[in-house]
Amino acid sequence: MNHLTPKMGVLLSLLVSTVLLTAARVSAEDAPTRRIFAVGGAIMSGNPPYPLLSYMLSLTGKSEPVVVCLPTARGDNVEGLVAWYEAMNPLPCRPRHIRLYGPMKNLVNFEQQLLSADIIYVPGGNTLNMLATWKAQGVDAILRKAWERGALLAGESAGMVCWFEQAVTDSRPGDLTSMECLGWLKGSACPHYHSEAKRQPAYRRMLIDGTIKDGVACDEGAGMLFEGDKLVKVVTISEKATAYTVHRDGAQVIEEPLKAELLVKPVK
Repeated sequence: MNHLTPKMGVLLSLLVSTVLLTAARVSAEDAPTRRIFAVGGAIMSGNPPYPLLSYMLSLTGKSEPVVVCLPTARGDNVEGLVAWYEAMNPLPCRPRHIRLYGPMKNLVNFEQQLLSADIIYVPGGNTLNMLATWKAQGVDAILRKAWERGALLAGESAGMVCWFEQAVTDSRPGDLTSMECLGWLKGSACPHYHSEAKRQPAYRRMLIDGTIKDGVACDEGAGMLFEGDKLVKVVTISEKATAYTVHRDGAQVIEEPLKAELLVKPVK
C-alpha cells in the first residue's frame, strides 16, 4: 500500500481546501437574491392597476406570477380577502390565499402552497397575534425557506414590519408599543409614519428611552425594496410620501428622508 509523504499530505489538503472554497463560492453566486418589498400602508391606493401592486408584480420578472396572500393578521377576514381578489384579479397574476384559522384537515399543507408562490403578500392587522400563529403552525420557518429560495416576501403595515428585528405596533390595547419580530432585516420599523398622528412621536420616544433599535419608517403610499438585509430602493405614488432612516444620536432622534422613485406622473 502506498503511503502519503508529508509533502503530498500538505498538497492534498490544499487541493481539498481549494475545491471546497470554490464550491462554496459557486453556491453563493448561484443562490437566489433574497428580497422583501415592505410598504408603509395603502398598497391598494391610487387607481387601478394600483402602482405599488403593479411594481410588486414586476419584481418577479414573470408575466403571470403566483401571488399568495397570507391574511393571518386580519384573522383571515373574509371582507379583506374579497377586496384582495377584487384588486388582484384584473392584474397579470394568479392570486391565491392561505388561511390559518378554522378546520384544517381538508387543506393542502402550508409548505406546498407557500413554496410554490412567486410572491407571498402579507396584509395589515395585528402583528403580535400573526407572528404567534405563524410560529404555532410552523409558517415562519416555511416563509424563511421560501425567501431563501427566491420568493419575494411583501406586505404592508403588519406585513411591512414583521420581517425586522423590532417594530412599533398597535397590537396591544392602549398606547403604541415596541415588539420583537422575525429579525430577518436589521433594526426596527414603523409603518403609517405620517398618516397616523401618534406613530412618529411614539417611535421617537422609544428610541430615546432605548426600548427600540434604530431603524426605518415608511409613509403610506411608499415602499422599500430590500435585497438581503440591504435597503436598495424606495418607491412611492406621491411626492409627499417616502421612507426614512431614523436613529438616536445622544438625546436627539435624527430622521433622514430617502430619495424615492415616483411610480406615477406628478400632478400638475
